Amino acid sequence: MVVEQGDVVWIDLPAPDDSSPGGRHPAVVLQHDRFNRTRLNTVVVVMLTSQLRYEAQPGNVRLRKGEAGLPKASVVNVTQIATLDRASLSAKIGRVSRERLAEIWQGLCLVLEPGMRG
Repeated sequence: MVVEQGDVVWIDLPAPDDSSPGGRHPAVVLQHDRFNRTRLNTVVVVMLTSQLRYEAQPGNVRLRKGEAGLPKASVVNVTQIATLDRASLSAKIGRVSRERLAEIWQGLCLVLEPGMRG
């Protein structure tokens, strides 16, 4: 499947044995299109959850029902970043707006805190 940054996709993950997401799950593609257009077999995504209580966590972004084609309100959980094999992507749901993608990147910056320390 060809994806673009900002696409919302269904991913199929094995059942987890820890706090990782598992099963069929929506995610937003973070990876830049310069990599999405290559033969690279992996894609970097951030997971969504329908557990709306996660909206209160710093940096997380709430998406409304219907936004980006989502069947229910969801929260982008910016601490759940994953590099997945493209084979785990099963279908496109929709696409987040540029403004919403910018909000997600702001949240990711809180988690990753770019810059040198030490």
